[in-house]
Amino acid sequence: MKKVLSLLVVLSGILAFAADALGKDTPFQVLVWPEQGSPIVRFSFGRFKEVGSLAAERTYMIDTTAENLWSKRISNANFALYLFDKNKVRIGEAVIAISNVGPGERIKFQTTVASSGQPASLSVSAKYLPKELSPLAPPKMVSITVNTVPQGATAKLDGIEVGTTPKIVQAAVGKHTLEFSKEGFNRGTFPFEIGPDDSSGGSISFELGTSAHDTVELRDGSVVSGDLVSVSGMDVVIRVGGNDQHFDRNQIKRVLFVQRDAVPSSPETSSGQSQP
Repeated sequence: MKKVLSLLVVLSGILAFAADALGKDTPFQVLVWPEQGSPIVRFSFGRFKEVGSLAAERTYMIDTTAENLWSKRISNANFALYLFDKNKVRIGEAVIAISNVGPGERIKFQTTVASSGQPASLSVSAKYLPKELSPLAPPKMVSITVNTVPQGATAKLDGIEVGTTPKIVQAAVGKHTLEFSKEGFNRGTFPFEIGPDDSSGGSISFELGTSAHDTVELRDGSVVSGDLVSVSGMDVVIRVGGNDQHFDRNQIKRVLFVQRDAVPSSPETSSGQSQP
């Protein structure tokens, strides 16, 4: 009986050691770049080791392996490593650099990354690729500062809404069109082009067209756009979206009137008599 128990203890110890060793050797995640087409690099990431913290931010060290699956040597390449939580929200980013890696060669190193949450998954994206891998390089993006007069206009880049002005947008090399809209003002478009050698798109300031409606500026800083109905010593009435809104005279800071085309007078209204 003692021999059987001893054997069971030894076997359980061996299994526990094997499981522990397997857990240490098993990578947290394996990623192949690029995701589409023939694989070039395989990244293996070990378990996260916390090495520091500051408030809600944690700093991790990751044992990383990069393997060249290509038939040629990779001279130099940089990749972005993105961390996501269980809800697929990006919570961290780091840069991975590999250089002079021959075909079939595997290199090991450590990656340091700061995260604002608990990492659940990873992804890799190319940031810089050497000439031999240029066909796989991501499109060059250039930052442009976009503003309007007045501010707060909705901006669209090539038909896709990108937010309200002022706004920094990213645009690839080529021709583009910005569209602006703001309630109470005429819409506007601004075509522009990013050249292959442009490192920055600079800034764009677009002045919206003349207001399409009268504007009432209140003393609290808010602005109401619509069609002015009446002004008296007691209140101001402005029609917005078909509904009349009344404002106490003391609420009003200023009223701006939009110029409207005059309605041509008919012979009857001009003379009071019909013409023969």
